[in-house]
Amino acid sequence: MLAEPQTTSADLEFDLAGIRVRVSAWFWLAAALLGWSVCQAYSRGDQRMLLQMLVVWIGIVFLSILVHEMGHALAYRGFGQSAHVVLYHFGGLAVPESWGRRHLRPFQRLLVSAAGPLAQLLFAGLIVVGLKAAGYAVPFPIRTVSTMFGLGAGRDFSSPLVYALFDFLLYVNIFWPLLNLIPVPPLDGGQIIREGLLTLGVSSAHRIAGMIGVVAGGAVAWWGYTSGQPFLGIMFAMLAASCFQGLSAGDMPWRRWS
Repeated sequence: MLAEPQTTSADLEFDLAGIRVRVSAWFWLAAALLGWSVCQAYSRGDQRMLLQMLVVWIGIVFLSILVHEMGHALAYRGFGQSAHVVLYHFGGLAVPESWGRRHLRPFQRLLVSAAGPLAQLLFAGLIVVGLKAAGYAVPFPIRTVSTMFGLGAGRDFSSPLVYALFDFLLYVNIFWPLLNLIPVPPLDGGQIIREGLLTLGVSSAHRIAGMIGVVAGGAVAWWGYTSGQPFLGIMFAMLAASCFQGLSAGDMPWRRWS
């Protein structure tokens, strides 16, 4: 499920900043299913509003994951290696090319892994600054931070749809990159742990990162199941199982995704 999907005639393909981007047809369906419940809650039984909310949600998921993967791809380029981006049912991949021509050092790979979440968090920061500069109350998803910096003060948005747009933008570009930094392969957090250990010269870095992934993935899966977050529980249970299987087979799942 984590592998790059085969190209089909239904895929959307384009170039962005000289980087090839492919969007699998299944990406749009996965994004819609992921946002269905939250869009239903916003629409309150209004079917027209539900459709509008879904369109907004899917557009935001597309933009946000694209920002994340472009962060990885541009970091690759900064180190002299080409890469292409794939958005698919499980998020996104920044796939390096020409491994035989250019090998990155562990610390460089660590920076590449960190570039995706950092790009999203910087994007969220720009949105917050822009809303405050315009005098709007910011729908920041972490209440303690919002209270600490007075982000909730300001004028309200003109419509529920506009509010939802910024609420979705900040939720996806704050919580998702933070979730992606959990140290579970092949999430960026798991890759950062592995590359950090390799940078320090730890020969068993792959295995240590895999064991951390089993524990961290299992803990998040348990929290998801017990906190009414079944999708989160299923996803991290799958990741923890993948790490465990990789430890047994000696082959950890290091392909990047969002």
